[in-house]
Amino acid sequence: MPAKIILITAASCLLRGTALVAAPANPPTQFETRPMDQAQKEMQDRMLREANKKRQEDIREETEKLFQLATELKAAVDKSNENMLSLDVVRKAEEVEKLAKKVKDKMKDAIGPPTKTEPPRTIPNPNFPH
Repeated sequence: MPAKIILITAASCLLRGTALVAAPANPPTQFETRPMDQAQKEMQDRMLREANKKRQEDIREETEKLFQLATELKAAVDKSNENMLSLDVVRKAEEVEKLAKKVKDKMKDAIGPPTKTEPPRTIPNPNFPH
């Protein structure tokens, strides 16, 4: 009797255009992780070092530009007086602010694992009883 049920089920599936497929016991995940071999690890480490080196170069260049803009801003402020602040000074201040934020964000965006971990520093709070 069970063989007859299987045969009827298979025939009805064929007539409907569907197939009987057994589901795999362990379906593959979309992102399977395999252990990296030594060459892949070295390549990834080299890429991370190069990306960090490029980021550091960008930070240096942008910091130099930030210094130049801050110097120009100071000179413009020195030329102004308490009754007049030019639009140029306001624009330069905004440009300094934007560039400073960009540099700050790049400094935070280290790529890869940290090279050395330091314990978090605690700053004593004089208002907090010990």
